[in-house]
Amino acid sequence: MKSFFSLLINLLIALPLFSQNSDSSIDFSIAFGSCNKESEKNVLWREIKKNAPNVWIWAGDNIYADTDNMKLMQQKYLKQLNQNDYQDFIKGVEVLGVWDDHDYGRNDAGVEFHKKDSAQQLFLDFLAVDKDDALRKQKGIYHSKVFELSKGKIKIITLDTRYFRTSLTQTATKKKRYRPNSYGEGTILGEQQWNWLEEELTNSDANFNLIVSSIQVLSSEHGFEKWANFPHELDKLFTIIKKSKAKGVLFLSGDRHLSEFSKIELPNLDYPLIDFTSSGLTHSYTSYTYEPNKFRVKDVVKSISFGILKFDLKNNKVVLQMRGENNIILQNYEQRYP
Repeated sequence: MKSFFSLLINLLIALPLFSQNSDSSIDFSIAFGSCNKESEKNVLWREIKKNAPNVWIWAGDNIYADTDNMKLMQQKYLKQLNQNDYQDFIKGVEVLGVWDDHDYGRNDAGVEFHKKDSAQQLFLDFLAVDKDDALRKQKGIYHSKVFELSKGKIKIITLDTRYFRTSLTQTATKKKRYRPNSYGEGTILGEQQWNWLEEELTNSDANFNLIVSSIQVLSSEHGFEKWANFPHELDKLFTIIKKSKAKGVLFLSGDRHLSEFSKIELPNLDYPLIDFTSSGLTHSYTSYTYEPNKFRVKDVVKSISFGILKFDLKNNKVVLQMRGENNIILQNYEQRYP
């Protein structure tokens, strides 16, 4: 009898953890995050694992290298790869990702960075990309992958916002590092990547199309890196999405050391565009008090966190969650698509 009650108690203790992953309506789940200092202990890997995601997406600043010394960059990647909790987490989980500036090699760097080709190979090593994969010869790390499920498809499109990105326009004020370029001046993606992205969206028959951008897509009022620094590029992105008629386009972004949901309603698009920013994994903007964002939904999360997306393909619904230490839900948002 004693052993029976002990078993019952253990089952009751385990029930909350089991329940959070046992929703039969969830067909696929993705976890993602950004801004990860390999030199600091990451307390979130065990919490991310509790959600049993099918895919992990690095959203940029996966290490903090800031160097053109490729041996040093390689050592930093290996330090991250050899972390026990990370190794335990990625067993059986597919790993995709993009880079941002600190793992690219230099703060806020773009097309001009002279070690970008060497840095690309180390980044692909980090993601365990085969040596004979086409990405090894491609200029830039942009890529896509389709996950085919019994009820539909989910497509993940990872963008390279570094390799081709031209100059930013600096400001004289400390509060805002950059201001938008003159309309038509410069590029984020470059011509080849733009053509590729248009084809990826136009030819997609996926129920959901996730676009991973290391920098924020919708938030436009802060003075740091963002798509709005190239206003014509942002307009082009919106135009391509509408023209392609791709279903369920959703942005994932990082970079900012804070997490937030942003949303915009566009004419002639029958669903809203959401930018889910998740940052950071080891450090965050704890001194944050306020920052304007006319597209923000709910509040900014300024503690360390990671993002979770749960897809219900039967009902064309996705549940977006910011989770933090002890796997606590910090913010929750649901979106149903036509």
